[in-house]
Amino acid sequence: MNPDWTTWRPAWAAVIGIAALLFWVLRCRIHAFLALVMASITVGLLAGMEPAKLLASLQSGMGNTLGFVATVVGLGAMLGQLLESSGAARSLALSLVCAFGAQRAAWALMFAGFCIAIPVFFDVGFIILVPVVLELSRTTGHSVLAFAIPLLAGLAVTHSFVPPTPGPVAVAEILGADLGWVILLGIILGLPVAWVAGPLFGSWIARRIQVIPAPTESVEEVPTDLPHWAIGASLLALPLVLIVANTVTQALVGKSGSVWVRWCTFIGHPFTALTISALAALEVLGRRRGRSGMELMELCAKSLAPAGGIILVTGAGGMLKQVLMDSGVGRLFADLFARSALPPIVLGWLLAGLVRIAQGSATVAMITAAGLVAPILQNMPVSPPHRALLVLAIASGATVLSHVNDSGFWLVGRYCGLDERQTLKSWTVMETIIALAGLAMCLVARQFVP
Repeated sequence: MNPDWTTWRPAWAAVIGIAALLFWVLRCRIHAFLALVMASITVGLLAGMEPAKLLASLQSGMGNTLGFVATVVGLGAMLGQLLESSGAARSLALSLVCAFGAQRAAWALMFAGFCIAIPVFFDVGFIILVPVVLELSRTTGHSVLAFAIPLLAGLAVTHSFVPPTPGPVAVAEILGADLGWVILLGIILGLPVAWVAGPLFGSWIARRIQVIPAPTESVEEVPTDLPHWAIGASLLALPLVLIVANTVTQALVGKSGSVWVRWCTFIGHPFTALTISALAALEVLGRRRGRSGMELMELCAKSLAPAGGIILVTGAGGMLKQVLMDSGVGRLFADLFARSALPPIVLGWLLAGLVRIAQGSATVAMITAAGLVAPILQNMPVSPPHRALLVLAIASGATVLSHVNDSGFWLVGRYCGLDERQTLKSWTVMETIIALAGLAMCLVARQFVP
């Protein structure tokens, strides 16, 4: 062991803290929020932080992270709930299937999943669209996987790559990345990744695993009064267009003092863009379709229930990140990796992948990896596009090798009628393809972005 114990003490504190985090989540079944808080305290105390300074770091980490993430995730959850409950999300999916035709239904489902997962949580989007998958399988006689894998690939890629889903929002905030660049590059790089993991892999695995569709009775009846598909598509596109337009404007014009640029910055900020979109959805999908104010209030409250847990986990991840930085761990790792030939993109991908495999949660894996990588960027000249690529690389790593410790593994197996072995051969491989293809796309893209 290095005799200079004080130099390496923060590093050992981080190793012990992360190991304890995984032990508490995996073996003790402690909720990720509480486990992250405990891990943050453990790292701080073992690193020799004064109790008062540690408490200040915990409060600062929680507050700084949630100041942005909680607003974005909350508004995004409301928008997603309105799209789901009104039937607009299903209308868009069915319209895509009709437009592409049965022969290209896999492509349609990939695009549907890619679009719908932007404001809707992964599991909700899958449950909304799985009746379409089962009906197509029954009608064509093809394996359920021929349609389920493309849908799942679209959902999984967007869930990891495109804000306002919680994972990339949290990582972008921790790394100081511009959300507009994350959205723009997430869409550009995410579509080819979804194609490789979706229609391409789906057609291959469907010929090897023939799954009989679920009985007709289990398939929900499609409502006859669904909103027009263009309504859902417009509401999905509105916040993305506003945010990306702001990013493009600032890249072309710069942060000048003109009134036009200041208003563009204000409207294109994620807070404003998502607020405008949520209000538009309340009006178009709520009041104009006969819903009362009380019903809409209940829907909004319902949407925040699942979002609340994710927000708290994200805030606790901010605590851990802040303690890692304030205790000296970040500076130590920054010096260590500054002398290494390993690019931050690859490092972030590896760290996220290791945590994901160990404990199952993609969100926890993203937050943990981002907290470890963030200090490395402090003394490095990293452009906004390259920061966005680092966000996407971490998100890619956090999708790798989903297995029995991931709730998505059981959700997909249950609804598609797969046993554990079939789920490993299909869903787990698909997730790993997303992780590897995502890393490859980020490494290629970093050669071209400024």
